[in-house]
Amino acid sequence: MAKTKQQKSLDRWTKQKWRTPSGKKSSETGEVYAPSATIRKLKSTKKGKSKLAAANKKKRAATKAGKQHASHGLHKGKNRTGAKKRRTTRRKKK
Repeated sequence: MAKTKQQKSLDRWTKQKWRTPSGKKSSETGEVYAPSATIRKLKSTKKGKSKLAAANKKKRAATKAGKQHASHGLHKGKNRTGAKKRRTTRRKKK
């Protein structure tokens, strides 16, 4: 039986090596978890470093507030709220 799209996505997700930017535990540093490739790309540019720093700041604030999840924006394209995506182009009126 062939795997569904969601099952294939989960397979890819679990094969990635997830870590924090410093390599230490998130409970010790308050940093976000992300795939190693993503962290490597972000650390390679000045804009990426500032994006990573902002994500860590949001993660630490959410953790301090007692929240398990932080909406930090590193995982772009992910709709975590469950809301449907809005159409980006507008239809012309007739």
